[in-house]
Amino acid sequence: MNTGTTAPASARTTARTTAITNIAALVTNDPSLGDGSPIGLIQDAAVVMDGDRVVWVGESSKAPATDNAVDAGGRAAVPGYVDSHSHLVFAGDRTQEFNARMSGRPYSAGGIRTTVAATRAATDAELSANVAKYLAEGLRQGTTTQETKSGYGLTVADEARALRVAADHTDEVTYLGAHIVAPELADDPAAYVDLVTGDMLDACAPYARWIDVFCEKGAFDGDQARAILTAGAAKGLVPRVHANQLSYGPGVQLAVELDAASADHCTHLTDADVDALAHSRTVATLLPGAEFSTRAQWPDARRLLDAGVTVALSTDCNPGSSFTSSMAFCVALAVRDMGMTPDEAIWSATAGGAAALRRTDVGRLTPGARADLVLLDAPSHVHLAYRPGVPLTRAVWRSGERVH
Repeated sequence: MNTGTTAPASARTTARTTAITNIAALVTNDPSLGDGSPIGLIQDAAVVMDGDRVVWVGESSKAPATDNAVDAGGRAAVPGYVDSHSHLVFAGDRTQEFNARMSGRPYSAGGIRTTVAATRAATDAELSANVAKYLAEGLRQGTTTQETKSGYGLTVADEARALRVAADHTDEVTYLGAHIVAPELADDPAAYVDLVTGDMLDACAPYARWIDVFCEKGAFDGDQARAILTAGAAKGLVPRVHANQLSYGPGVQLAVELDAASADHCTHLTDADVDALAHSRTVATLLPGAEFSTRAQWPDARRLLDAGVTVALSTDCNPGSSFTSSMAFCVALAVRDMGMTPDEAIWSATAGGAAALRRTDVGRLTPGARADLVLLDAPSHVHLAYRPGVPLTRAVWRSGERVH
């Protein structure tokens, strides 16, 4: 067993060091550590942080001396969750839509268009306050890295301001002008694609890292999605795709073709889709909150994992189809209804999300990683699935600072 590892001196700072000791079970996501599993589980462990970085992990009895110490009290610790898919820049509420769906009643309001109207009518301050609210809600539950998208503006000005607002709160910002065709151009989708790849892209690219498209019947077909993603890539934005959520379609194959960072949803997959993902670096990001909230078919995580696909879990937090910010809830759903083991689910909610964002500094607790840690009020990460719905987050550190 590897009992400890230390960052090189070049990775350490002059900041005061802190050790979190007496951790019953530490998920590191480094298979060279602890039990040698993919989650690198160390029993009776400690983590040492220097500034915003992890500088040592190993058995608690072997922890080096530090300036400060925190006794974990025999609790488990996991890396901060990495939520790689959300839609937080919005206004309004779709309670009536959800209530009708759960009550088996038809509902004829506008769905995404309802949120578009409310978002356009909101002030910048209102949108910013909403984003801050939901980021704080996630952080209290252990989400230390959060991606979020535009997609509820659908005009040049509204999409640009959505991304400007998002960029004030997180570095992981995605341009999703291609969420649906804007209501004003519903009868001329080609004109809307021209707008998304032209003036809207020019206005939005400075605020975003990623470009996304909803490749689905009723949204954008394969050719339209390819044109949108290719235009974004030419502006330096990295593709990701809403793929194969509601039906079989070209989204996953397009994501692999364009080396997208992730194909998100992945509910309806052919064997060829699974094989393409398995032989690419495109992550399959599964969003169980959406299936829970719409009573739709669950993605088959077991099929993907057995084929060798890299899988991430994310909340898809949005006001219409998955209004949850709880990564722990998504872990429990993935274990209960998608065929994942507790180890696989916690890996996918941390290291998997990091892979979907092409990050190596988060989603793990190893020397050199950002010091993002969640202390659970439980002796094992398995309790996240074993005790669903129970608020198990005891404390959260982000970049070495205790934030909850």
